[in-house]
Amino acid sequence: MDGRTPLVLVSGWTGAMDDVVTSLLSDGTVAVRHDLSRVYEGVVRRTILAPGEAPRETILELAHGCVSCTLREDLLPLLRKLAHRSSVNRIVLAMDPALEPEALCWAVENVIVAGVVGQVDGSASRDVSITAVVDCLDAATWLTDATGDDALADRGIVASGDDDRTVAQVVVGQVDYADALVVSAGPDVGGWERAKLAAVLSRLAPGAPVAWVGPGDVLDIEALIAAVPFDARRGEVTDAHSPLLRGQPPLTADCGVTLVEFAADRPFHPERLHEAIDVLLDGVVSARGRAWVATQPDEALWIESAGGGLRVASAGKWLAAMAPQEQDRVDTSRRAMAALRWDETFGDRDTSLVVLVHAADPSEIDRTLRWALVSDDEMNDRDAWAQWNDPFGQWHEDPCETSESPYQDTRREAQE
Repeated sequence: MDGRTPLVLVSGWTGAMDDVVTSLLSDGTVAVRHDLSRVYEGVVRRTILAPGEAPRETILELAHGCVSCTLREDLLPLLRKLAHRSSVNRIVLAMDPALEPEALCWAVENVIVAGVVGQVDGSASRDVSITAVVDCLDAATWLTDATGDDALADRGIVASGDDDRTVAQVVVGQVDYADALVVSAGPDVGGWERAKLAAVLSRLAPGAPVAWVGPGDVLDIEALIAAVPFDARRGEVTDAHSPLLRGQPPLTADCGVTLVEFAADRPFHPERLHEAIDVLLDGVVSARGRAWVATQPDEALWIESAGGGLRVASAGKWLAAMAPQEQDRVDTSRRAMAALRWDETFGDRDTSLVVLVHAADPSEIDRTLRWALVSDDEMNDRDAWAQWNDPFGQWHEDPCETSESPYQDTRREAQE
């Protein structure tokens, strides 16, 4: 039996966060909230809530001028201390809207907390166990936010001086990582809008139970958490080579919403991919996956979009580019999946993307991405690959020169 103290994370951009946190404050439950709204003043406000007690507020100075450092240096030791109190049998973490649960879950599992009196140095996961991540959203605004271009700074929300994330990246990431969803749906949300949002949510967070809460409705948050399936993520942090269709989402279209799977066993031409990649930003809620680019034979690229925001980063080495001792340290499930599709020449190198569309033509996406692949003639001249210009190099910046893909009439500036 797991003797650790249960930890519930509550995230959200708008919606019923306060109601959810209040509903969870039963006897033995304590809630912690960090407010970043005064970050430009150099402070973070921390509030601790417990049933029958007045809120306890503490003003924290920014450690090293860094919000994430402040939260880690305050939150993680606090979680360990609260978990050791006999009066606490559950902790609720009410997250600031600018924070994403995946990063905090990673910190709980991996960041070493040292110097806590009476406790062995180690991560907070020694003392707390993440039992659910609950995300709260507003049906009237979420899809607009999730498919827009606004930066957090445009809404007056910035978690650090160099925070260039978009609203879409935050709200999509919060839903994608959730084990359960609470959707506030007022009378201004019509049947079509509700059905379309439900179709998006069932594909972005498959398996997550959803509570639709209207005016006057009573939310049974305990029943919602109890409905979280046994195989839910519960704070698990996956890597770029984990399955992309986690939770078996619906693969059929509904209200114009569908998942597009794109796979290829040949690499992308880097410049054509750069021209084609905007197809992931129009009429698309999100896209994510691994890409094989001809000019980067050793490392996979991770491509992730949400609304008008795009991120391209390293996804680590391909197994075929690793030494045997490196391969031995790789998760066995990844090695097993790679063995099923291993190519004698290229090993496990391939491309696998999943695109969630709500107002785009799936065939156009597939056609545009296939146009960006290396042609048969180029496949036969692999010595030339290293000489090609690579816009996805480490120092790639936007804006950059634009050119037209044959399958796109317009381009949009991507936030990379």
